[in-house]
Amino acid sequence: MRTTLLPVLLVALAACQRATPPAPPTPRETYDASAGADARRIEADVRFLADDLLEGREAGTRGYDLAALYVAQRYRAIGLAPAGDDGSYYQRVPMLRGVRVDNGGELVILRDGSQQSLAFREQFLPGVNFNESDARIEAAVVFVGQGVYAPELKQDDFAGVDVKGKIAVLFGGAPARFDNDRRAFYSSTRTKNEELVRRGAIGVIQVQTDDEEKQSPWTRSANNWSRPSMRLRGPDGKGLDTFPQLRVSANVSAASAAALLSVGGHDAAKLFQDVRDGKLRAFELPGTIRLSARTTITPVESRNVVGRLEGSGKKNEHVVFSAHLDHVGIGAPVRGDAIYNGALDNALGIAVMLEAANRLAHEAPAQRSLLFVAVTAEEKGLLGATWYAQHPTVPRDSMIANVNMDMPVLLAPTRDVVPIGLEHSTLQPLVQRAAKEAGVELSPDPQPEETVFVRSDQYAFIRAGVPAVYLTGGYRGRDGEDVKEINQAFLHQRYHQPGDDVSQPIQYADAARLALLNARIGRQIADAPQRPSWNAGDFFGEKFGQSASTQ
Repeated sequence: MRTTLLPVLLVALAACQRATPPAPPTPRETYDASAGADARRIEADVRFLADDLLEGREAGTRGYDLAALYVAQRYRAIGLAPAGDDGSYYQRVPMLRGVRVDNGGELVILRDGSQQSLAFREQFLPGVNFNESDARIEAAVVFVGQGVYAPELKQDDFAGVDVKGKIAVLFGGAPARFDNDRRAFYSSTRTKNEELVRRGAIGVIQVQTDDEEKQSPWTRSANNWSRPSMRLRGPDGKGLDTFPQLRVSANVSAASAAALLSVGGHDAAKLFQDVRDGKLRAFELPGTIRLSARTTITPVESRNVVGRLEGSGKKNEHVVFSAHLDHVGIGAPVRGDAIYNGALDNALGIAVMLEAANRLAHEAPAQRSLLFVAVTAEEKGLLGATWYAQHPTVPRDSMIANVNMDMPVLLAPTRDVVPIGLEHSTLQPLVQRAAKEAGVELSPDPQPEETVFVRSDQYAFIRAGVPAVYLTGGYRGRDGEDVKEINQAFLHQRYHQPGDDVSQPIQYADAARLALLNARIGRQIADAPQRPSWNAGDFFGEKFGQSASTQ
């Protein structure tokens, strides 16, 4: 009864307290009387969390706080003990919120006594600056390929040039010849910025390639130029991981790349092809660039939601389930709809985690304890997960594994799931055994080049030395058909768009099966004789495997 009434009560509370006019009614709901109770619980959670009343659940907003309240009370109804700050379900996450000032930045190319200015929004966007509200530089410019320095793979995009005191211009990603692990690591903006700072650069401009334009059109980011960015905030009030040495950053559209790069015998279109062919080389660009950014910076606080099931034996060791609760909020209207509901991303992931918790709470206790963490600000750069991994509410070395749930694309009936990162640790046989128990097939990642292993919350735990696996939806239809096209249509048309709402044909029975698999995986890990460990020679294990013991 409490589980049934809770969404109704919270919707009523939200409607009473809104200062703005009520949202338009959602489309007429359907009800599947044949659905199992587990599928109906998942659907109820998704319908509440992805409702217009929550206004897209952006971290630091009232809509997100309502979502956090809902999840906390679902934890209570399930029987999870509070495991946040001060005996509550909540862990405070301090952050800075940065918003670009309209037309508050410039990118001016000065060459041969003339100057060319790129247009704010249409051609370039200054990066959000968390260190200076009004930052300006003018400096010489160097093109550095994709900004990758990987000596173990004989890749040095900085060969022959010096970026000290200069602005680095680069493309995103990493060379296609890299194995998936290293490609993921070296594609990271954080990894690139660390290298630029080490080499003394004072600014960075990332140029969109033509392939990136096809995948994610510039107009999407340009239309949402005013959307806030966030960073974690330290005790001194300053941002963490903000790279103040890189005083100004910017992004430039693929259509405007020629203004920067087609000079001195170089051609932007040829450089785009060189990215695909792995033939990029660094070179000096003539003249200087004047670059500036104006940002409104304010402190903000959000919260992770943490619940715990105590183990019966090794109860001071924890298996950590995670899923991000936030989405991107309100943005540029698309066909008159400005609320980016985030039904698949990641209301469905939260609902699956809740159902896994419900299953486990109704079983005999596992040997180890189980933590369930609904994290904030994943969409802002994995901030809530990073904060939890660095400041856990349990002892750091007690976290033995992470099972993450993010954006399962379940829009057609399938018989499989994709476990991302399975090959990195001794979690592999445990997940395989759990899948057999749950009657679910395991399929390889169909797009390893997308490097999703470092793009969701499990990466925060990996960086803390905790082995992890990330589960997402499959692509093998129940009748043998390939549903990749359906998944791709979602990614191209509705991902991070208002169309990711509950009107989609979400397969709640498949979601219930995924919850069962999550529960079985957690149980396998929690009852295993040994803690999971990184496989010998694993890239991430060697890079971060000692973190847990040194924190």
